[in-house]
Order: sequence, then structure tokens, then C-alpha cells
Amino acid sequence: MKNKKRIVTAASLSTMLLFLAACGRKTAQGVMTAPTHGPYAWLYNVLGHPMQRLLEWFAGVLGGAGTAYGIAILVFTIIIRLILMPSMLKNQRKMTEQQEKAKILKPQLDLLQKAAKLSSDQNDTMRINGLMQDVYKKNGSSMIPSMGCLTLIIQLPILSGLYQAVAYSKEMSASTFFGIQLGKPSIVITIVATIFYAIQAWMSLQSATPDQRKSMSTMMWVGPIMTFWISMISSAGLGLYFLGTGIIMVVQQAIISYAIVPSIRKRLDAEYEKEPPVIVVSPDMFDEDGRITDRAPVASSFAQMQGFAAGNEAASDGETSSSESATPTADDLRARNKGKQHRE
Repeated sequence: MKNKKRIVTAASLSTMLLFLAACGRKTAQGVMTAPTHGPYAWLYNVLGHPMQRLLEWFAGVLGGAGTAYGIAILVFTIIIRLILMPSMLKNQRKMTEQQEKAKILKPQLDLLQKAAKLSSDQNDTMRINGLMQDVYKKNGSSMIPSMGCLTLIIQLPILSGLYQAVAYSKEMSASTFFGIQLGKPSIVITIVATIFYAIQAWMSLQSATPDQRKSMSTMMWVGPIMTFWISMISSAGLGLYFLGTGIIMVVQQAIISYAIVPSIRKRLDAEYEKEPPVIVVSPDMFDEDGRITDRAPVASSFAQMQGFAAGNEAASDGETSSSESATPTADDLRARNKGKQHRE
């Protein structure tokens, strides 16, 4: 599941970069102009132009001069992230609960995973898979945790629209934010945005267990690195979006690490103290090498599959026996022929 999540994340980021890079159009003088035909013109009409009008309205409310456009981008970003925050916190709560339950079930799962690597028999493999499903099912957990990619997908059209709004608006592109021109890349905004993403990644490790830290230590740098790269090749206006997002993500991670995770752990500890986890497999069901033995129980799902196959086999045997009894033997044929000769 971790590999699948990484693939989905990488594909989403690649799609985002495609949207951002493909929308650019420059004249011979190097001035960005909005596309007038083709799919990119459709994207601009649907995403870029409405975003441009919205930011112009925000800037007008804020005064319409100086740093108004930069502040408008930050305000817009904060509003979007606050709207998305309840959904992200809900997904994180579900994911954290599944991770904590998996930590409790890890001894049983480790036995089955080791046996699966050593198994070369199809029946044993099906049996192991069925037992693994029972470990999760009987303990109220799931083998397929929530992916939580919806919020990333929602941001793709926002990023594309913001990129086009800044790039194709001469006034917005030429405006400055504390001396930084919004239409050009800014190393200052890039570094500040990257720092916030790095802080959020570091905070996520503080509430993780030692085993979880080993798997998360590499992936924690994906967000900061992608933020740095995209901000460096994009306008400072888009960099401000990442900066505002990084600020809200730090606040969100603080809620997760210091409020949600401790409350979930406390609740699960109380539940497991009152009702311990169901033991589906134990070490005595495996040999010294870790292979599953006949002492292991048959999982419910595997038993149903075996019973279904046995029923089909019994039915086919019954049909064969009935067809054999209905087929005349050689003695029967000779007796019938003898009777015909007597009649003649």
C-alpha cells in the first residue's frame, strides 16, 4: 500500500507540473500571453480567467496598490486551506487509527508475512491470505487504509488557475510583494515556503513510532523538495501559494501531532485494556523456519472457498456416478440381444 500511495502521489505531482508547464505561451519579446485556441485556451477560460478576476477583486478590497496582489494570493490560499482542513483532519484521523491498530496487530502480521515469503504452495498462500484478512476483520481494522489523495487532486485546478492568472495578467505579473515581482521566480519566497514544508515534515515524525519513522524518514523530504523545485521554476505568485499552504500545514500538523494522535492512542489503549485484541495466529502455528503448519487454523474466507470447491467436486462426482449407473454394461447388451434372437 505504501508503494501504491507513492505512485499515486508521484502521478498527481507529475500531472500538476504538466498543467503548469503546458499553459505558458510567449511572444517573440518574451511577454506571456493567454492562449486563444486549443485545450490550453479552454483551461484558461475555465480556470485561469476566473481566478484572475477573483484575485483582482481581492486586491481591490485590500486597496489595489503596492502589495495588494501578493496579500490577495495569501488570503485566498488561507481560505482554501481552511475549507480543506476538516476533510484532511478527518482523513488523518482515520489513517492514524488504522496505523495504531496495525501496530497492535504487528506481531501476528509479521508471522503471516514471513510465512507468505517462504510459501511456495498455492493452498498455503491462500490460507495465509485468509488468515491475514481475519486478523484485520476480527479486530475491526482494514487491510486497505484511506489514501487521502482527494485534497491533493482538488489543489491541481487551483494551482493551474493561479499559475495562469499571474502569468497572463500584465498588472498582476508586474506587481510586487515587498519588493519581489510576482511574475518572476523568487529565491526568497522559495526558501521560506520550503522551510515551512520541512517543519511540517519534521513535526509529523515526532508523533510517529520508531518503526514508522524508519519508513517515513525518506518520504518526509518529498514535499519540501517538490515545493522548492516547483517554486523555483514558477512565478513568485505561485510560490506565495505554497508559502501560505506551508503555514496552514504547520498549524494542521500541530493539531494532528499534539491533539489527534494522543487522543486516539489513549482511547485505543483503554479499549484494548478492556477487550484485548483477538489472537488469530500464534508462533506455535509455524515451524522453526517460519512456514505455516497444519496446526494453524483455517481462515473463514479460505474455508468458504475450500467448501465451495469441495461442493463442486462432490457434485461432479455425483453426476459421474449417476451417469455410470445409467450406462448399460456389456452383460446387459448380450442379455438384450439374446432375448431378441429368441423372439425371432
